[in-house]
Amino acid sequence: MTQLSKSEYMLFLRHPAWLWLKKHDKSKLPPIDDNTQALFDSGFKFEAYAEQLFPDATKIGFSDYQSYLTLPRRTDQALKDGHKTLFQARFESDHITCITDVVTLVSHGVLDLYEIKSSTETKTAHKLDLAFQSSVLEGAGFQVRKIYVVHVNNQYTRAGDIDISKFTQVVDVTESVKELQDQTTQDIARALEVASSKTCPDISPAHVGLGAMKDWLEVYKNLRPIEPGSIYELASITPVQAAKLEADGVKTLIDIPEDLSLTESQSRQLSATIAGQVLIDPKKIKEFLSALTYPLYFLDYETMAGVVPYFDGMRPYQQVPFQYSLHILDAPGAKLRHTQYLHRDTSNPTRPISEALKRGIGTTGTVLAWWDTFEKSCNTALGVLEPDFIDFFELLNHRMKDLMVPFSNGWYVDKNFHGSASIKKVLPVLIPELSYDKLGIHEGGTAQRLWMEAVLDNSRPKEKTQILADLDEYCALDTLAMVRIFEKLSQVVA
Repeated sequence: MTQLSKSEYMLFLRHPAWLWLKKHDKSKLPPIDDNTQALFDSGFKFEAYAEQLFPDATKIGFSDYQSYLTLPRRTDQALKDGHKTLFQARFESDHITCITDVVTLVSHGVLDLYEIKSSTETKTAHKLDLAFQSSVLEGAGFQVRKIYVVHVNNQYTRAGDIDISKFTQVVDVTESVKELQDQTTQDIARALEVASSKTCPDISPAHVGLGAMKDWLEVYKNLRPIEPGSIYELASITPVQAAKLEADGVKTLIDIPEDLSLTESQSRQLSATIAGQVLIDPKKIKEFLSALTYPLYFLDYETMAGVVPYFDGMRPYQQVPFQYSLHILDAPGAKLRHTQYLHRDTSNPTRPISEALKRGIGTTGTVLAWWDTFEKSCNTALGVLEPDFIDFFELLNHRMKDLMVPFSNGWYVDKNFHGSASIKKVLPVLIPELSYDKLGIHEGGTAQRLWMEAVLDNSRPKEKTQILADLDEYCALDTLAMVRIFEKLSQVVA
């Protein structure tokens, strides 16, 4: 029988077919993209900090496949040599194996187990992961006394060097993990059957677990093409919904029965799909537009964020702007103006971006953003980080309106939005001549990652000039897109 690692077990919990493909047909799995890899790297960075909580530990670890194979032997030897705390030790029991983040030997054959996670809270998946590790350790002859998750304290504010004791939180999850043990034993047996089988299990999205529907649908498309109008295009479809629709033989959106429990966005999507036309509430849109005051400022930020705060005053994962784009309409029919700021060196961007925005945005007129909750939170953060600008940013927040509202509230619904009010979904439908596809940067996660790598980390020196140019172009399109969508809404009510 094949061997099952903890990462493979977690794949099984996300979808049984995911594990089978990993073992038997990797070509069907999408490659890890750069943004996902950046998340992994963030986890490794936090792990290096968290390990400082255990100053007397011995790192076993591995650098290649051959050293991975020798991990169990080297782990046994380290324990025999009297080492009490181990990083990246590997244990085996029958057909299951795991590499532990941290184990501490508290007495003969008795261990404490720690899992280091770069999240800001303890999640169900962490406990399931630890339950698998506990099964391996106990099968290998150890007693697991206490079980902990070490995660990021997102309330920590940097002041000088990182204070490890405040940057991390250690949470005792012993009881909740032990409660999972019986189910874990059953799931391990099922996972080993799937891994050893010559036949792929049912690939239906109805079997998705751990909130992995979006990721599984990307895999599913490689296995079975999703036809336009398929039930799997239902916005944020859940495994429960998929299971019911499949059981009832429903294959297309227009055939979804009225008794299926739907979210508001799903209901709007279905209404537009069944009607076969755009659903518009011109009265509501007109009321929204009438409340806007010229000059109109269309504002968009690009932000930095990292597990380890780069500058004093910042918190882990706090979104802090390094760039903005501002398109300005001084009056109806006036010539469109544009101004922007992009931070280009390793210094803290908060003061220069605050100064530039205060100069460019004026003190009157409506400030429009797409999902203004985000821009408002950025304004609040800048006000805290630069206290002499706090009054400016508070006033700015009072002037802000959300241009997404006509779409998120269902006043303008097109079936081709696929139930989303994201500007990336709305723009191609309303203004097809404007497109992100030809840009060097297509979305905000990539913008953040590339700027931090090129500017703060200086890890892309040869690409920096092009990245900065791409950032200018990308952020400018975000606000130009808002202008064109605003004009479209104005035409609707006219």
